[in-house]
Amino acid sequence: MTYVLGVVLFAIGILISVALHEAGHMGTARMFGMKVTRFFIGFGPTLWSFRRRETEYGVKAIPAGAFVKIVGMTQQDDDVDPADDARAMWRYPVWKRTIVMSAGSMTHFALGALILWGLFAFVPLQDAAKLQSEPVRVGSIAPCVQATWSVDPATKRERECRPGADPPSAAAQLGLRRGDVITAIDGRPLHGWDTMSAAVRAAGGRQVEVAFVRDGQSRMAVVTLPLAERVRLDVVRDPTRTIEDITPADLEEVGVLGITPIVPTSTAGPVAAVGRAADQTGLMFSNTLHSLQRVPEKIPALWAAVTGGERDPETPISVVGASRIGGELSDRGEWPTFLLLLAALNFFIGVFNLLPLLPVDGGHIAIAWFERARSLLYARLGRPDPGRVDYLKLMPLTYAVILIFAGFTLLTLVADIINPITLPD
Repeated sequence: MTYVLGVVLFAIGILISVALHEAGHMGTARMFGMKVTRFFIGFGPTLWSFRRRETEYGVKAIPAGAFVKIVGMTQQDDDVDPADDARAMWRYPVWKRTIVMSAGSMTHFALGALILWGLFAFVPLQDAAKLQSEPVRVGSIAPCVQATWSVDPATKRERECRPGADPPSAAAQLGLRRGDVITAIDGRPLHGWDTMSAAVRAAGGRQVEVAFVRDGQSRMAVVTLPLAERVRLDVVRDPTRTIEDITPADLEEVGVLGITPIVPTSTAGPVAAVGRAADQTGLMFSNTLHSLQRVPEKIPALWAAVTGGERDPETPISVVGASRIGGELSDRGEWPTFLLLLAALNFFIGVFNLLPLLPVDGGHIAIAWFERARSLLYARLGRPDPGRVDYLKLMPLTYAVILIFAGFTLLTLVADIINPITLPD
């Protein structure tokens, strides 16, 4: 039930963001005096509508987006009433048309930044700094411990132990539970994950006394910490190293307890959240541009996923795929990540719509500035203004772009249906 709720909420979030995109176009067009005749959510047959002044608002049967009709977007529009000719969009200065056409993307960017601000301001998020200053709360307990470190070739991660085949972990022997707070080892008070980890690693092969608190009651137990091969801490903390780079020289034998911590949470508050949201916005813009650059090289991987191959988790996803992931996140109670995904999707849609290709908004902006630059050049050369670009001559190119976009969308959609990306356990 929670999964279905997450899918529905994420889909509604996308629909709202697309509707606000069109509202951005409508609002700026009206601000400059352009005539807006229609604003609808959805496509297909009209379910409900009403008219206020000169604009018809309504809802259509297929909730797959939204649209707004601005009179005279191009000089070739043949449905402009002679009485509205002065308010046709193409007659307005290029800077005003640019604002109107980019307002949709700006709305996505503003919405994404607002989501991030609300997330940082009011939602408790993991605070790694507190992990080093507060007592260690037990998160998960490993049932066993693998003495020899190795990489699983299938997952490209550290190989996990096999219960029954590998010896039980010290945490399992102690009977530790999620939420227990480890307070001391061998009588030495511990605060912070790194402090506790260093004490455990140094005590490998020895019997130690572990003090912990459960449900407000202090407890104490004795256990022998097993020795196991692990990656040296200086290698773990080196951002330039990857798991594929690990060599035997990077390993050492250390004590292992067999737990992961619960990372403490905190909220930044409304003021501090502004800076954090700005930083995250910059990071998401960078990631979005990088993702768009890599789309062509990911098409073969998408095709492989459709034809029976393993799905690359870094391949593009459709709205269906994003909604599925939103459902999984809600099912796990990971609402902060749910909101981050929704914000990231808004940034992606905003950047995508600014690409200088018809029929997206960026194509109209590019043509408007091409017309302006060409007029200035012809004036400098003393030649007559060549006038507006004939959109009808660009229709073959526009149709080609539409077909490419449609094919790519269909490919991602099919991949998300028959071989979807799922979150790791």
